[in-house]
Amino acid sequence: MPRLPPALYLLSLAVGVSHAPQEPALEDGDIVFQMSASAQSGAISEAQGSDWTHVGLVEQAPDGPYVVEAEATVVRTPWARFRARGRGHAVLVLRARGLDQPTRAAVVAAARRELGKPYDVKFGWGDDAFYCSELVVKAYQRGAGVTLGSMVPLRELDLRQLGPALHARFGPSPPLDQPVVTPASLVGDPALEQAFRG
Repeated sequence: MPRLPPALYLLSLAVGVSHAPQEPALEDGDIVFQMSASAQSGAISEAQGSDWTHVGLVEQAPDGPYVVEAEATVVRTPWARFRARGRGHAVLVLRARGLDQPTRAAVVAAARRELGKPYDVKFGWGDDAFYCSELVVKAYQRGAGVTLGSMVPLRELDLRQLGPALHARFGPSPPLDQPVVTPASLVGDPALEQAFRG
């Protein structure tokens, strides 16, 4: 078998490695988004007008990075598992501008205090259960004194797909004036800068 010239050999190695997803340099408190593969992801995407349908917070731990997220419950998910779970392994990482390490750690600690609480299928704003973007917003409010995202009434979302799920959860009269914060409102927040997308 003929041998490749060194330059072509190195190029072939680079092409072979390029199929592996690039990994971001994560920091405590980074806000990480994925395109969820959950059953309600398509409805959430349509409702908010963005493909980034799930969000959590990075925690850097001695054994590697985790994502504190509201899934079935509020949990710590290893970064590799979080990334692998999303569609196409795609992630968006946003970082709050101007926060020092102790403040970022305080944000993570605020999120960790909610571990074990159930996912809030009714998108309420109490502390007995959490949905994903609610957990992130409250962690930043409580840990850093920073308000992220924007609250909008359910009726202002595109409910063509999400509507049936709301009727199943609330009955014939969903509370359309109930305010919610969506992952998309975090993506567009000017207090956050993009640290990675891939």
